[in-house]
Amino acid sequence: MTHHSTLQIAGHTLPSLGMGSWRLGQGRYSEQQEIAALHRGLDLGLRVIDTAEMYGDGKSETLIGKAIEDRRDQTYLVSKVYPWNATERQLEASLDASLNRLRTDNLDLYLLHWQSGNDLQEVVNLLEAMKKKGKINAWGVSNFDLPAMQSLLQVEGGEHCAVNQVFYNLAGRGIEYDLAPWCAERSIAMMAYCPLGGAGSHLLDLDEVKTLAANYQVTPAALLLAWVIRQNNILAIPESGNIQHVDDNVQALQLEISEQDCAQLTRYYPAPETAEPLEIR
Repeated sequence: MTHHSTLQIAGHTLPSLGMGSWRLGQGRYSEQQEIAALHRGLDLGLRVIDTAEMYGDGKSETLIGKAIEDRRDQTYLVSKVYPWNATERQLEASLDASLNRLRTDNLDLYLLHWQSGNDLQEVVNLLEAMKKKGKINAWGVSNFDLPAMQSLLQVEGGEHCAVNQVFYNLAGRGIEYDLAPWCAERSIAMMAYCPLGGAGSHLLDLDEVKTLAANYQVTPAALLLAWVIRQNNILAIPESGNIQHVDDNVQALQLEISEQDCAQLTRYYPAPETAEPLEIR
């Protein structure tokens, strides 16, 4: 594995590529195909599986629960709680429901899905309490911009935040200006969702991307993923419902894109020169 192919989250060394599941368990592929794809990813060492109670209204978690039932120890399992469930009254019940669907008694990482006027001190206290109970090993947030992260780190226990999961890809580089460096300084890992651009993106069809991918003898997806994880602190979680995609994606871990080729790729998508509002999908 090359230097950018692992990162640290809460004391675990993990591959910089995991598996997302936003549309899993919802009939896009057969259940059998999706489970086979998750198994292939685990076989190839892609330990991180990311889901949320929101995805398919629990269907994504249910499918993953079936897939990892006898492979829990190979999996670094991440789920997320709706902001309106991240309350004294509701958080533990929500977490228990996720655990139940995932057929496990603990999560490696639990994230607040986004900030919706939550009392951050209350959220941190609840997450820390779940850690003490052994129901989660670590916690983090998702879709937090820099001011939200700064507020989080001002509350007691906020410094235990392990991760911020955000939208990031070649065409969406806003986090590079201030959020990513700020998190890196504090050893808060970043997880990149929609690393291939997300729904409606044309990144995979760009001539530059196709040409460079052909030169490196990888798929356009692998090239774009290698670009996303080129820095040490970022873990990309592309979604894939079939084995072929997983096989293609894993090539990103071995791929070093030359500086010249990086410059070529980013010609149309330059690094941000000012702070930009966080993109959220």
